[in-house]
Amino acid sequence: MMATQKTQRLRGELRLDEPMERHTSWRAGGPARRLYIPADLDDLCLFLQQQAQDEPLLWVGLGSNLLVRDGGFPGTVLLMLGALTELEWLDTQLLRVGAGVTCAKVARTASRAGLTGVEFLAGIPGTMGGALAMNAGAFGGETWQHIVAVETVDRCGQRHVRTPDEYRVGYRSVQGAPDEWFVAGHLLLEKGEPKQAQERIRALLAQRGASQPVQQYSCGSVFRNPPGDHAARLIEVCGLKGRTLGGAQVSEKHANFIVNTGNATAADIETLLLQVQGTVEQQQGVRLETEVCIVGEPAGQAA
Repeated sequence: MMATQKTQRLRGELRLDEPMERHTSWRAGGPARRLYIPADLDDLCLFLQQQAQDEPLLWVGLGSNLLVRDGGFPGTVLLMLGALTELEWLDTQLLRVGAGVTCAKVARTASRAGLTGVEFLAGIPGTMGGALAMNAGAFGGETWQHIVAVETVDRCGQRHVRTPDEYRVGYRSVQGAPDEWFVAGHLLLEKGEPKQAQERIRALLAQRGASQPVQQYSCGSVFRNPPGDHAARLIEVCGLKGRTLGGAQVSEKHANFIVNTGNATAADIETLLLQVQGTVEQQQGVRLETEVCIVGEPAGQAA
């Protein structure tokens, strides 16, 4: 009876066998055994309190840095997009951003308030939760340059407030307390002129559109740039630009993007990724490290 009462208190949406191709920017991948969209932070904490400690959890925003294998994810996906979408000014230059807010909205909100420093977020196709988790960056800016505090929740549904000195933050890398996930970030912004900030956003978006395959399904950059070099250059000099496998293709516009040309499976994408990685290592002596997170089971293995 107690379990039934707890379940009735949940206000979010639970889906079973949810196709993850609907929730990843590659538009590929198998189903999640369960997917939960919390109503708000209180509801998320309550949901976590009810889960088994060994339940596999996958936190997803826009799914722009994620590949779910064709056999699906054998656990619970927590979808932040559509949840945790609050934007709150804590001070004139301090903005609290929920994990489900898109990076583009953060950039627009700051620019309209005459605050600068996060225009680069307009070019990142993800949410603040993902940006915090990987120190997302573009055009010379990085997320954690502007973070003064983060809010997290642990596996037991307990909330924490932490400061940047509790994390090891590097290039596309953030390491902190295990089994804690970001639910909000506090960004300290700089005073500026709204028009200048908005013009910079327009210029960055134009630059992104000219250099990246924004009209095709992709995850963004597949590989981290190695020190002193660019992954795209290494891939291109190996003659891999335009290489196809099934419905996946190394973008002809930007070699560090793998695009879904329309009917790619997750296996097509992963196999092509591994081929690119192996060829670059063999020909250039550089082992490219992936930015994308690959999870789940191969086809034929039920989630």
